[in-house]
Amino acid sequence: MTNGEVSDLMYEVFVLALRLAAPMLVISMLIGLIIAILQAATQIHEQTLTFLPKLLVIALILVFTGSSMLTALQDFTNQMFELMAAL
Repeated sequence: MTNGEVSDLMYEVFVLALRLAAPMLVISMLIGLIIAILQAATQIHEQTLTFLPKLLVIALILVFTGSSMLTALQDFTNQMFELMAAL
């Protein structure tokens, strides 16, 4: 395996990780920002107030996109096994 192939493989891993994690991270960040603004406006600073909505939203995201995430991981794993078998 050449350095270029390893570099391409690492790029694919990075893109896949970003594609899988980005929806949860971005939406969780937006929910946290909205709740922080509400907490600043109402002066209620309770830690659990930010945790529960984020947890629920991430659970909903996983329910709706979990199958496509699993398919992407399976495709990548199959690709890696095929690459190793070819060596």
